[in-house]
Amino acid sequence: MDGNSPPAAVWCVVLLCAALSSSAAFLEPYDLLYDTAVRAFYSSDYGGVVRSMEAALSSHREVRRTKVRCRLRCQDQHPFEETFSDLRFFDAVLRRAACMDKCIEEKLGAQSVHKVSEDVVQDFNRRIPYNYLQLAYQKLNQPDKAAAAAHTYFQANPEHVEMGQDLEQYKDLQGVQEDHFVDREARPHQRSFTAAVRLYDKGDYEAALGLFEEALVEYYKADVDCRALCQGPQRFEGHDHLRYRYSLHELVSDHFTQVLHCEHECVRDLATRPGRLSPMENYLPLHYDYLQFAYFKGTCALQCALTYLLFHDGEEFMTDNVDYFREVLGHDGKPREVRISNQELHKSDIFKSLFPASFSIFSVNALSKYSKYPGICAGGPLLYDNVQLVQNSVALNGTQRVLLDHVISEDECADLRYLAHAVTMAGDGYRGRMSPHTPNEKFEGATVLKTLQYGFEGRVPMRNARLFYDTSERARRIIESYFMLNSTLHFSYTHLVCRTAITGQQDHRNDLSHPIHADNCLLDPDANECWKEPPAYTYRDYSALLYLNGDFEGGEFIFTEMDAKTVTASVKPRCGRMVGFSSGGENPHGVKAVTRGQRCAVALWFTLDPLFRELERLQADEVIQALDTQSVWGQGLNINPKDEL
Repeated sequence: MDGNSPPAAVWCVVLLCAALSSSAAFLEPYDLLYDTAVRAFYSSDYGGVVRSMEAALSSHREVRRTKVRCRLRCQDQHPFEETFSDLRFFDAVLRRAACMDKCIEEKLGAQSVHKVSEDVVQDFNRRIPYNYLQLAYQKLNQPDKAAAAAHTYFQANPEHVEMGQDLEQYKDLQGVQEDHFVDREARPHQRSFTAAVRLYDKGDYEAALGLFEEALVEYYKADVDCRALCQGPQRFEGHDHLRYRYSLHELVSDHFTQVLHCEHECVRDLATRPGRLSPMENYLPLHYDYLQFAYFKGTCALQCALTYLLFHDGEEFMTDNVDYFREVLGHDGKPREVRISNQELHKSDIFKSLFPASFSIFSVNALSKYSKYPGICAGGPLLYDNVQLVQNSVALNGTQRVLLDHVISEDECADLRYLAHAVTMAGDGYRGRMSPHTPNEKFEGATVLKTLQYGFEGRVPMRNARLFYDTSERARRIIESYFMLNSTLHFSYTHLVCRTAITGQQDHRNDLSHPIHADNCLLDPDANECWKEPPAYTYRDYSALLYLNGDFEGGEFIFTEMDAKTVTASVKPRCGRMVGFSSGGENPHGVKAVTRGQRCAVALWFTLDPLFRELERLQADEVIQALDTQSVWGQGLNINPKDEL
């Protein structure tokens, strides 16, 4: 440029450079980076996928951090006074809004640029970017980073079968180590809590203490951040804003009502793991429960026990613990200061509904004294003379477990096996899938009502069909009596089922006939949790398996720890043997591979809630009642079992 350039041109260049440099200083919107990464993926530009997707994740985190930091700073600078006039209130509102706009735009640029669609928000909440990343890293031959991305995605999408298979393959790749499987989006408070629980369960209380304390610090930090994020724009569901003619004060009231609701939801959010619908029960108070037992007998134990009572005032077992600690120490104490006021805890019905009282670690060690749950005691009468107790919960290395023999006779086993061969159909009870759990076995099943129908049609002896009904009722009565339940145990589902090893597919098997699971919750071994939410059958309370034979290879029933790996007990099936147990996460179980022959059993699931009684069972009850009426009065049957299907 020579000295004859007009001044206007010089100023244009200066202003353009300034604008470009200013724009470069602002954060690039994560939705644009995400879109660029997706386009690169479908163009097979995997290096571009990694660059843009990692940048999108970084931008997403920075937007969140900036909003939290600015909102907290501006709340401190422009607080709402306890008593103020309308003018002072709106002055604080306007000043706080101006403060936040300036703070955020200094870091991010114009806020309108960072408004993203709900679809993109949901993709990031579901961790979809990590699915793209694991595929891109895989193509770039970086298996360690691919494993981390896959693990991160799978934590929020545990039902994704293909990703689970990919993770198993990564474990076998050279250069991939166990510490590569990290959750890049793990929340610090949940990560510390999970690690602390694992140490606690191993008896390493000293190491667990530090992590529990760390988890509390991180929890309260996360709580502050969550509440700050609630201060943004709110959605007024159910309102038509084009015709919203309420007064200014009503609008302000609606906004702050939504903010308050959002802040209450922080309690649920912080206690909910990725990919789950339900929060961990009693999450925050449980920290203090663990701590009071880990500190045991010290002043800190008393403080933690008193703090727990801030959440559950008057809880019997913790009140007893407090009395014990006071007696040992010879003095009283005060609860720890918690960030949420005691007044708020006691007045908030929402908070109480999110944290129902549940078993504590201390109470589990004193069940006989503190238990108030039906069925926690066991050892009631077995009702039938021939039934023999083989192993109780202690012998089976767990809780709420029992193993019984001679529940039915050899002849009854033979009759039920004959019934199974005549009535069961491949895929029955498994949505028509012949091999629902493993491709190496065939599954066949039948319900009570179906067997009764076959009896009426003369396709099987009615005596055999009636035997299935009577046998399942005998099993229900035994389970109800042995576990000393205070209310009636109802059938939830009754299934006559056989699993058969498929010839030619048994060499080098390393799978299970039925994978490790729990019957009323979704087992999450990594989190050491069992989530009581759909699609699990959350209403089931007790389960039982009555075996009809033992002339096959493999097929042992196993209990495990929460990790789904450590076997705590193994049961070899035989005619007349029954294993019963509570259906929750305390009893993860599965079945080893059946490698030769056929394994048959009567599978039973029970509920204490009459609303979830098995419909087919109720219909079968009507059929049996009609049969009994016929036998007493010699009348013809006025019921068609086909109508009951």
